[in-house]
Amino acid sequence: MKRICKSLIIMGLIIFTFTACKKQPEVDKSNPFFTAYNTPFDVPPFEKIMAKHYMPAFEKGMADGRIEIGKLVADKRNPTFENTIVPYDKAGQLLTNVSSVFFSQSNANTNDSLQKIEIDISPVLSVYRDEILLNAELFKKIKSVYDNQAQFNLNPEQKFLLENLYKGFVRNGANLNQKDQDTLKVLNQKLSVLTVKFSQNVLAETNKYALYVNKEDLKGLPESVIATASEKAKALGQEGKWAFTTQRPSIFPFLQYSENRNLRKQILDAYTNRSNNGNEFDNNKILAEIVRLRAERAKLLGYKTHSHFVLEPRMAKVPENVFKLLDNLWTKAIPVAKNEVAEMQKIINKEGGKFKLQPSDWWYYAEKLRKEKYDLNDSELRPYFKL
Repeated sequence: MKRICKSLIIMGLIIFTFTACKKQPEVDKSNPFFTAYNTPFDVPPFEKIMAKHYMPAFEKGMADGRIEIGKLVADKRNPTFENTIVPYDKAGQLLTNVSSVFFSQSNANTNDSLQKIEIDISPVLSVYRDEILLNAELFKKIKSVYDNQAQFNLNPEQKFLLENLYKGFVRNGANLNQKDQDTLKVLNQKLSVLTVKFSQNVLAETNKYALYVNKEDLKGLPESVIATASEKAKALGQEGKWAFTTQRPSIFPFLQYSENRNLRKQILDAYTNRSNNGNEFDNNKILAEIVRLRAERAKLLGYKTHSHFVLEPRMAKVPENVFKLLDNLWTKAIPVAKNEVAEMQKIINKEGGKFKLQPSDWWYYAEKLRKEKYDLNDSELRPYFKL
């Protein structure tokens, strides 16, 4: 049996398929996903993987998965841990591989081609996920093992795997009637598309924005930050200027060190209002629809709210415990925060500032306060913590 972590990955990533595919996709041996990686620690050969490799790999992964699950369901033996849970645990290796690579790349190193694939594949993957999790015969076998687990003499790891597998099916609608399952499928497909679109809009808005400044606006900024901003402006076709973006490695050093208060406010406003500008990347309607669909899905599955659904398998269990924790934190954190605000305001007043501390001032005066109290400068520490 594979380790539990692999099984849980499969449960999360087994959300991928294409509609009925009776014929196995042809295998292109030049596709890195179709051969052993043969790399240290079996790390994916990213330098060889191209956008054109993903869709065929997804397609074959789905086809392989159907065959594996089909064999499991067709097994006429009485369900046991070894002939039901183990085969399920081992299923979907290709799918797991391509999914982990694709989604890590689409999240951290995306481009237009990957975004197009993500939009296209998301509803298809949702269909496959439902095809697996709403497979009545498959669930019947898993439930049989779960209900009769006492006779299998399972060790703690096996019990943990079985319980999580069974609950995963139940939480995703395996016990619903056919009508409700059909409704659930529609909700899942819509959500899969909307959540991808939401993320892509935020990314597009982030990539779109750049604050260009002149030399006189660089006061207070460390040389390393200035050099990076110069390279960014050059890459954007504005050589001779300095560019700051709403990407975290760019915006937060600017907020922390820039002496230009107006520019600090300008870039923070741009950051906090990403996809909230009424343009083609606006997420307000998308967000409202996601909230509505999640609420409808939670109710369909028997949960009071989406939060109750999400938190059930986690440590908090219910939203009330989250609020209890946060309320406990607030009582301790707010007095500390107020004290820090007062100390920063003293620095502002001492320097002759005629304004009250604002959100866009926080990082700048926090850095001043840190240096004043502890003689600690982040820019001096940065070379020792390059990551």
